[in-house]
Amino acid sequence: MFEKLTEKIQSAFDRLIGKGRLNEKAVEEGLREIRLALLEADVNYKVVKEFTERVRKKAIGEDILGSLTAAQQIVKVVRDEITNLLGGETCELNLDRSRLNEIMMVGLQGSGKTTMCAKMGRMLKDKGWIPMLIALDIYRPAAIDQLQKVGFQAGVPVFIPDDGEKPLETLARAHEYALKNNIDVAIADTAGRLTIDEDMMREVEELTKAVKFDEVLLVVDAMTGQEAVNVAEAFNARVGLTGCVMTKLDGDARGGAALSVRSVTGVPIKLIGIGEGISAIEVFHPDRMSGRIIGMGDVLSLIEKVEKEVDIEEAEKLRKKMVEQSFDFEDFLGQLRQLKKMGPLENIIKMIPGMQKAIGRELDKIKGNELTRVEAIICSMTKAERKNPDMINSSRKKRIAVGSGTKISEVNAILKQFKEARKLMKSMGKLGKKFEKKGFDPSTGLPYGM
Repeated sequence: MFEKLTEKIQSAFDRLIGKGRLNEKAVEEGLREIRLALLEADVNYKVVKEFTERVRKKAIGEDILGSLTAAQQIVKVVRDEITNLLGGETCELNLDRSRLNEIMMVGLQGSGKTTMCAKMGRMLKDKGWIPMLIALDIYRPAAIDQLQKVGFQAGVPVFIPDDGEKPLETLARAHEYALKNNIDVAIADTAGRLTIDEDMMREVEELTKAVKFDEVLLVVDAMTGQEAVNVAEAFNARVGLTGCVMTKLDGDARGGAALSVRSVTGVPIKLIGIGEGISAIEVFHPDRMSGRIIGMGDVLSLIEKVEKEVDIEEAEKLRKKMVEQSFDFEDFLGQLRQLKKMGPLENIIKMIPGMQKAIGRELDKIKGNELTRVEAIICSMTKAERKNPDMINSSRKKRIAVGSGTKISEVNAILKQFKEARKLMKSMGKLGKKFEKKGFDPSTGLPYGM
């Protein structure tokens, strides 16, 4: 997500910070790099021009250039302007707990619209809503089957059309069903096309006239770049969008669409898709996203992920096992699976301020299936081996490597890292006992009762 853009902006910042006291020429050079980075990220040319002009006016002011911390202040100016570019404030779904809320999802084929309907349903269900999906795409082969499949994965019911029924008729029946069955959010998955055409636009216009939707959300594929902006403008002109949902943002290292849509159309980005999993969806926070873009991380989103995915009781049990030095591969496997729920490891690392830059090229080594590979190695062990890794001899290592599709050297590396971790836990345990004898809580380092 924004990987190339982040690298280039950080490079520009590094040069500015290395110059000490800044002058107008140094700022112009830094801005030129940032402007090129934005253009290469497929950000709309007009948006780039206006953005750099606003940054220039603020960055070459006497109160900044005359300061010893000018470079750091320019970082803040750039972050603030990117936040404004993305919409300024978080714009969440407009829903009312006291009544039925109706959402219509529109967009082109291949944008991820059907899957996003299920993700949104799952997200709302997790927040205590009672959602339902409505299948209105009667044209694309297997579209209804796909919605039923992802709806089942999300644990959200799907209302399907009768044979020969038109979308307007299905929507009317679904509306009545939702009112009678205590559904409080109905999400309609409409038909898309490979390109914008009159038939598609006419149909969504008819649907918006039949029902007063609380949200009309355009699902756009971030990887389509500037075309996403053109699609947003076309739909907004015909049906009056209330927001955009950006999919495949995790697969686009440029991110130009996300940086252009709000500025060009005035339509806020409300949700983003950040992976393939049914729970890989987030509310879009402009300020947090700007922090990610300039390499400052996103601690708040990381905390939310931990609160959502990590079992606090299990984490406390694990802490006690670590203190007691009874931690084994069974415990490690459980923690590994909780970590995997939070998404790709490289995405988690990028949320920690400064971590991506500190790791540098090493980040490439942990991309992809690193956690899956470690999990495969542990799963290839017997329960007895997980409980007592010391019993794993050469023949057992060979069997584990074959079973996990890895090399013996990789199995050795995991075993070595695990043994080193246990040694560290043992030394920490001894230190903790010394703390306790002196009246300190070893888990906090503070006197008991504080």
